[in-house]
Amino acid sequence: MRRIWTVARHEVRGYFDQPTAYVLVVAFLGISLFLGFRNMYASNLASMRPLFDLLPILFAVFVPAATMRTLAEERRGGTLEWLMAQPISEAEVIAGKFLGNWIFVLIALAGTVPTAIGMLMASEADPGIVTAQYVGAALLAGQLVAIGIWASSMTRNQITAFIIAAALSFVLFLIGVPVVQIGLPPALSGALARLSVVSHFENVARGVVDLRDVLYFVSTTALFLVLAVGAVSRERLSHLRPEFKRLRLGSAVFIVLVLMANLLGSYIRGRLDLTAENLYTLSEGTEDLLGEIDDVVQIKLYASAELPPEIQIQLRDVRDLLADMRVASGGGVVVSELNPDDDEDAAGEASAFGIFPIEFNVLRDDEFQIRRGYYGLAMTYADDEEVMPLITRTDDLEFRLASAIYRMTTETRPKVNFVEGFDTKGLDDIPGLRESLGDRYEIGSVAIAGESGSVISGDSMAVLIVAGATATLDSLAVQRIEEYVDQGGAALFLMESILLNPQTPNPLPVRSGLESMLSDRGVELSGSLVADLQSSENVSMGRQGLFNVIAPYPLWPIAIPASDHAITSGINAVTFAWAAQLEITDTTQVTPLWQTTPSGITRAPMESIAPDQEWTATPDQLGVRTLAVALTPDEGETRGRIIVVGDATFTEFQFLQGNPSNLIFLANTIDWLAQDESLIRIRSQDRTPPTFVFASDYGKRMLKWVNLVGIPLLFVLIGGYRVTGRKRRAESRWKEVVA
Repeated sequence: MRRIWTVARHEVRGYFDQPTAYVLVVAFLGISLFLGFRNMYASNLASMRPLFDLLPILFAVFVPAATMRTLAEERRGGTLEWLMAQPISEAEVIAGKFLGNWIFVLIALAGTVPTAIGMLMASEADPGIVTAQYVGAALLAGQLVAIGIWASSMTRNQITAFIIAAALSFVLFLIGVPVVQIGLPPALSGALARLSVVSHFENVARGVVDLRDVLYFVSTTALFLVLAVGAVSRERLSHLRPEFKRLRLGSAVFIVLVLMANLLGSYIRGRLDLTAENLYTLSEGTEDLLGEIDDVVQIKLYASAELPPEIQIQLRDVRDLLADMRVASGGGVVVSELNPDDDEDAAGEASAFGIFPIEFNVLRDDEFQIRRGYYGLAMTYADDEEVMPLITRTDDLEFRLASAIYRMTTETRPKVNFVEGFDTKGLDDIPGLRESLGDRYEIGSVAIAGESGSVISGDSMAVLIVAGATATLDSLAVQRIEEYVDQGGAALFLMESILLNPQTPNPLPVRSGLESMLSDRGVELSGSLVADLQSSENVSMGRQGLFNVIAPYPLWPIAIPASDHAITSGINAVTFAWAAQLEITDTTQVTPLWQTTPSGITRAPMESIAPDQEWTATPDQLGVRTLAVALTPDEGETRGRIIVVGDATFTEFQFLQGNPSNLIFLANTIDWLAQDESLIRIRSQDRTPPTFVFASDYGKRMLKWVNLVGIPLLFVLIGGYRVTGRKRRAESRWKEVVA
């Protein structure tokens, strides 16, 4: 081991005593940070994915350029023969050179760490995901360094070594790209996808260190190092000697083993979820639900062997999830996978469930051809069944499966009623809510206005919703709501404080009639609109010349969680629109749920809401503004739970489409009010990165330019000092020898 470290130190020192190394590092950091910041700031999402998505391509050029001289130059200069004459084996030489080159690449990669730290400080980004991304980058770097060393061991010419290594690195990347995969037969495309760096690196970069991905990177790294050892060893071995034949046979066997391990690696289980919220691990709610099953739930996955590459990658996640659910159920869930293409009985069974083959395109003979394949799922419990004819996505699959099992294994469904009249929103006005909750709740409406209005009670419904009333509720309606809540009924109030006027940018103020009741319970609605100068949605300002101008609109604030509450758990942000400020006067029973950043301000309800105006405020006008609260009665009180949100517009299609967390928040709210919190944490596993929250534009610019210019400049200064000081160090050592 000491000899390996000696070679590694020599390699690292050789890099940093040459100006070429600093040129490579500065070029790598300049390109990666420039493209990374451009994408991060354009999306306003606090995620290093824009940078790491580019890493396989950048490394495919940077790493071969760094490693091309490793053995090729020593062979050309004759120093490799001298090194082999020393008491050190070929394997130790290759291991030392690999370690030294790997350290150099990791030092270059470390130049991006300040960007990650700054991003974590300026947002609620998940440090576990960032950690996994760097673990994946280190594994990728090791693989490409091994390829570079092998290429360098095959030739005396550095340029040839670079071309070989870069070409092979790009091949490993391209065979996993959809545009290449679509032109291959499904069986071949699936095999090549498992040998490509794309799926393995992307899986680690999302926050999961899977044993299959680790096996891929470690085994391929070891393979090219073994081949490099063989390339160096063959120079001193005669092709007729038994040692050379054993070396060739051993290398061939190792190649076959690596290929088999990665092609058949889908059967290997084991992963480490580094995300803070364990986004890729079964939630406690799912485990509790599966543990309470009193009969067997059968889950049948119908999947063809030849599916498009993108579905084959997704299928791995589906299989992992089903395996986890089977284990967590303790025998309550039985999972089977069937291929209807090879089994007529399975095909008939799938058709009976309503699962039919999907059509997809493949490229054959320079034209697209249609192929068919199965990719659906069916669940049965007693005489009940749930069917997914096509699995379209996996990020919410756990919730959909758990929700279906919950519905099949639960006899009664609580009732949720929307208040009719008063220009309120109903179920049909909120896209996706029926699909999200309809399988577990009976959702309807109730009229409470005037003498003919219905009397409501906690016995007749679980949750009452007043959504966006822009006409004032009459006194009888308010009285019925108060009595309902006082008797233990739960209520959700989505308040609106303005009515938009299409003729003018100045809205009209409105009152719902619930303000007095809420004031008595510790929540004041001032009627002022909330704006956030640092965290808001972008809107189009129209065309200016040839360009469509996009600018932040502070009256559409992107709110952040205000407390650790079951409703907000796992949700990074919710987008509101023209929301009213809520003021808490009773902190004993009222908990804030969503708030602005410290750059929140308020606007009078009749002020202009036009986006093309100056959005400025003095420091004393800035502050955190509350947008949603939860009222929880003290233990022993008969009053029911209440949620108050200063906005109802956030439930409209435009905002639900722009931020899916809006619907998750609404569904979580109804679950919490119904005191059915078993599925909240499953639904709330939000994998959308949080937004940046900067105290000022100065902080935003500092994060970018300190990293984009400062870090490369630091390497330039260090390089200048070491390279110019090399002559002084050589003269000093010579004087010591002479003396």
